[in-house]
Amino acid sequence: MEDWTQTLGAGPLLGIAAGAIALILILVIRFKVHAFLTLVLVSLVTAFAAGIPASGIVTTLVTSFGTTLGSVALLIGLGAMLGKMIEHSGGARVLADKLVDVFGERRAPFALGLASLIMGFPIFFDAGLIVMLPIIFAVARRMGGTNVLLYGIPAATAFSVMHVFVPPHPGPVAATELYGANIGLVLLIGLLIAFPVWYVTGYLWGKFVATKYILPVPALFGAIDEDQPLNPPKFSTVVGMLLLPLALIFMNTGLDFLDAAGVVDAEEQTWVQVLTVIGSSPVALLISVLVATAVLGHRRGENGTALEKVLDSALGPVCSVILITGAGGMFGGVLRASGIGDALSDSLASIGLPIILAAYVIAVILRVAQGSATVALVTTAGLMAPAVVAGGFSPLEIVAITLASAAGSVFASHVNDSGFWLVGRLMGMDVKTTLKTWTVQQSLESVAGFGLTLLVFWLG
Repeated sequence: MEDWTQTLGAGPLLGIAAGAIALILILVIRFKVHAFLTLVLVSLVTAFAAGIPASGIVTTLVTSFGTTLGSVALLIGLGAMLGKMIEHSGGARVLADKLVDVFGERRAPFALGLASLIMGFPIFFDAGLIVMLPIIFAVARRMGGTNVLLYGIPAATAFSVMHVFVPPHPGPVAATELYGANIGLVLLIGLLIAFPVWYVTGYLWGKFVATKYILPVPALFGAIDEDQPLNPPKFSTVVGMLLLPLALIFMNTGLDFLDAAGVVDAEEQTWVQVLTVIGSSPVALLISVLVATAVLGHRRGENGTALEKVLDSALGPVCSVILITGAGGMFGGVLRASGIGDALSDSLASIGLPIILAAYVIAVILRVAQGSATVALVTTAGLMAPAVVAGGFSPLEIVAITLASAAGSVFASHVNDSGFWLVGRLMGMDVKTTLKTWTVQQSLESVAGFGLTLLVFWLG
């Protein structure tokens, strides 16, 4: 591989890239092949088509897969464990109830959405929404029981926004790794983007659609959940568990800034090196999981095998996501090794299409075509990363491109997206109503997010 030089021109290479993406879509949509198998197969076919030497193909595939998983798997696994501990302890319910009490009944939709934003940091979209729905329904019934969308749309949007824009969720983590962005900056900018995007496309949109579609609260969670613990943690304890990893990661980012400014010396000062390690995302989440296990588990009387099973149950649902993410990294590695990224960069430069716009448009096309936001984001990042690396962008501009790709990956959730059915069926909507409410919301979320990332890009 070291002595190999790509002999194909930009046209054939871009044709191979387009064919590879088309093949992914055909296999996933038409033939219902699992995304993991599809990405591995297409990576192999693309490597052969691009002329990568046969002796180096397997090495390229395995190395790219392993490099991506080296950081992504730890973040996803530990984030899932933290979310599970908060859910299992009853902390999710405590958090929502307290916020409703503080904000009052009139601002209950805002409070539930805010609680969902906080919960959405460690908890994935599907799990977080299912955990929050009983609370949403209980509040809606207390307010008359005839307007579930007023309370449900802001909460569902909050989980979606956090899942799309904020690490340690798999899409932004994988895109961060593939683009080579600073994960601390991605986390910081993602959080800054998340709130206004949620407020406009979740809270305000939820209030609007609630006047158009009056739906009763479904009976899905009508009975009291007997599995909820009798001694749930305090509100302050739950908030502390959620803020701990954020504080540690922000500390790491702050030290990086201070080192770049010459205030501290990361190469010479041991204490800076130690705090930098502690503030790295995997270590920060590991510390948070251990603290949550002690505070939410051991101190509440759960020990040994019971606590082990709770933590273990968090890993099974995320295994597929981890593997798909790794396979997306493999696909990106093949594109980089083949020189397709350089050809794409040259082509974009020649037609004057900004890379940030190209990343958004590609992600939108992939999302609409195959449904999965994670697959759309990972595939886009794998395709665009070489062009970004070759573009000489600043760290903040790379973060903006990363989040622009994330914004594109959430556009227009419809019938090929599992989240479409999850939101629609759990809230008692038919397909037509779901299209008019949730599909439009996801499109608004995408456009609003992209607009804010453009602002960040220009500031970078």
